Amino acid sequence: MVKITDVARHAGVSASTVSYALSGKRPISEKTRRRIEASILELGYRPHAGARALASSRSKVLALVVPLRAGIHVSVVTRFAVAVVTAARRYDHDVLLLTQEEGEDGLRRVADSALVDALIVMDVQLHDTRLPLLRRLDRPSVLIGFPADPAGLTCIDLDFQAAGEVCVEQLALLGHRCVALVGSPPAVYVRETGFAQRVVRGFTAAADRHGLTSSVHPCEATPAAARELAERLLRGHPALTGVVVHNEPVVQPLIEAFQALGRRVPQDMSVVAICPDELAVRGPLPFTSVAIPGAEVGAGAVDLLMRKLAGVQVPEATLLAPRLTLRASTAPRQD
Repeated sequence: MVKITDVARHAGVSASTVSYALSGKRPISEKTRRRIEASILELGYRPHAGARALASSRSKVLALVVPLRAGIHVSVVTRFAVAVVTAARRYDHDVLLLTQEEGEDGLRRVADSALVDALIVMDVQLHDTRLPLLRRLDRPSVLIGFPADPAGLTCIDLDFQAAGEVCVEQLALLGHRCVALVGSPPAVYVRETGFAQRVVRGFTAAADRHGLTSSVHPCEATPAAARELAERLLRGHPALTGVVVHNEPVVQPLIEAFQALGRRVPQDMSVVAICPDELAVRGPLPFTSVAIPGAEVGAGAVDLLMRKLAGVQVPEATLLAPRLTLRASTAPRQD
């Protein structure tokens, strides 16, 4: 196990200087602080949890703020939550879950108490009403998601704008000229949820760049809504041959609806989804997808918080590049 003396030796300073850098009890130069931070990261040093709790009266509990609002896919959120809990336990921390019933009130309550050491906030909106409070808090926070103005915050997420672009790039590469985005439920767009807005932005930008005909269609997360939308798409866009789906529960129902309407997938209709890998390979037709890296994002949020609690500077923005996996639901456009 790496000790504070190991960090001191590696950074070329005294153990007390490392202690001051972590606690902030005495000022040290910026150059020295950065050298200590680099040593902490390189050696993987973690302050002893028991000693840290005694010295700072920390609770060793993280708050995970997940408002379960309309349009939220609980199964996807659960993947993030499990990753957060698993990573927190590696740091000897527990997790307090705040859901829709508590929302902002719960956030204020824990902020004014000693219940938690730090917060992870999900379902971030472009103009999220929680942001002013998060910027004022005397305890660190990390957002899973990006608001319109992330200044002064620490955010991590999949680069959803790039994900939308990658999906269209693949369809354009296969020769498709008319594409559609089957998006999140309407309530998600009404709230201006960041990830959904960014997928639309990336989808539209890439379609325009390639000169494709494109359209965006929010969809409720039900098989009936998927079937109704498939009918509308084929009626309104007879030249449609490529679809991007950013709505996990409707991917398989949408494929089945196209097939029932006489469109073969992928011979007549190519489908690309933004969804977890395990969903993409579950059905009878594995579909091409950009993975939602819930485990990586959740663990990354916890790692950022632990570094902030240790007094280490962290980047304000961490964007994970999209990873596209080709499967059986895409093929070159047939004339």
